[in-house]
Amino acid sequence: MAALEHGVRAWKTHPVDWDMMGEAKPAPATRGQTTIERPVTVRGRGTFFGKSLRTLTLCPTDMEGWWFERTDLPDSLPVRCSIRNVWTTGNVVSNIVLRSGSPHNYIRMAEHMISLRMGLGIDNLLIRLDSGDPPLFDRGSTELVEAIRSAGVRPVNRPQPYVTVRERVTVCNGRGGFLTLAPADPARPMLAIDAAVDFKTAIGKQRIRFAVDPEKFAYGATARTNTSAMKMLYCKTIGLLFADIRNLGYSFDNLLVAGRLRYWNEALLPHNGKSLEAVWHRSTLDLLAAIALIDEGLFVGEIISYKSGHGLDVEMVQRLYQEAMLTPLVPAGG
Repeated sequence: MAALEHGVRAWKTHPVDWDMMGEAKPAPATRGQTTIERPVTVRGRGTFFGKSLRTLTLCPTDMEGWWFERTDLPDSLPVRCSIRNVWTTGNVVSNIVLRSGSPHNYIRMAEHMISLRMGLGIDNLLIRLDSGDPPLFDRGSTELVEAIRSAGVRPVNRPQPYVTVRERVTVCNGRGGFLTLAPADPARPMLAIDAAVDFKTAIGKQRIRFAVDPEKFAYGATARTNTSAMKMLYCKTIGLLFADIRNLGYSFDNLLVAGRLRYWNEALLPHNGKSLEAVWHRSTLDLLAAIALIDEGLFVGEIISYKSGHGLDVEMVQRLYQEAMLTPLVPAGG
């Protein structure tokens, strides 16, 4: 409790670098589900085996939700994007790993794919992979955003449900980081995010407030994963002793590397002269990935994220299910 109180006090004094809530638009009260119109393929170097070329094929489907199918494991069933299928959130390299059935039937770094479920308005999708190690791109998840947009949209004859939380709920860690979800306003339902990061590096304090829509998501999805110069040095030296780290495809092109006082490469997504790349990555490609694990419908409500990460994000969604905190959104007058 003391850690949470300390975190809330720090969050309240944390300056907002960019407040876009004045542009917020409510979600439609009702709409049908969607999928893409035609398959589309993207390729890139592997995330955990950077010298190998990996392929993703995004396919239309009438199955409800987002699914992964390992084409190199023909006897395995598709893995649904669901909190029920989260295997781990990683250690040295923090990431959401999905798995179903056999321990070989896994998908690493799933967050940079499943976050698109919340940001682009595509409700049903089948992603075929030739490995559990997806491609790592130089522009965050922009290649995936562009691929989905190029594939077109096809309606699915099924209503899209919305869910929210019954009441305000918070989880925290021992370092003052916390994540809060609050119910949606039935009169103006939306997914509103207040995300703040605070690093002891050149990244420093960053905070943005916005309501999720395809344009803002696509903007934020260009943000690269960030790391400290010390962790980058570790991966390039001692980390070479470990198989998973030795083959990491991270580079100064696809990673934002922050030293104590300055960035080691060019930081992107500036606003008023300050790069907000780290907080955009946090709010779009990391936080929304955890929210995408809610498989009963699209989540709407308010989210506050302060110094949170994959572990706390996944814990939050697990708690929502364990405590039966999710409830269908009933539109005003419905």
